[in-house]
Amino acid sequence: MTIEAASDYAREIVQLEARGPGDTEGALYRLQQKYGISVNQLMHLRAGRAKSCDISLFARLRLAYLDLCRSKAMNLLHKIETEEAKGDVSNQDIGGKLRTLVEEIDGQKRAIGEAR
Repeated sequence: MTIEAASDYAREIVQLEARGPGDTEGALYRLQQKYGISVNQLMHLRAGRAKSCDISLFARLRLAYLDLCRSKAMNLLHKIETEEAKGDVSNQDIGGKLRTLVEEIDGQKRAIGEAR
C-alpha cells in the first residue's frame, strides 16, 4: 500500500464512474455516496497532493475499484449473453472467462471485507 497506488486507484475509479467527459464532479459525488470516500480525499489523491493514505481509505479505494470493474465485466457479460440468446455463440468462450473474472473479483472483495 503506497500513496502512489492510492492515487492510481482514485484516478481510475473516477474515470470508471464518470458517465462522460463532463461528469467528473458527478462521479466524485457518486463515489462519496457509494463508498464513503470524500470528494476532497479523491481530489487530493488524483492531483497527487495527498501526503498519506490510511489503511481504511486504501481498502475503500480498492473495494470501489473492484466493484466498478465487476460492474463493467457484468455489463459486457450481459451483452454476450444477449447475443447468445439470439443464436450467436461465437463469444461463448469470452463469456466463460468473464464469469471466472467476476468470481475472482468477488473473492478479492470478500477478502477485503474480512480484513476490515
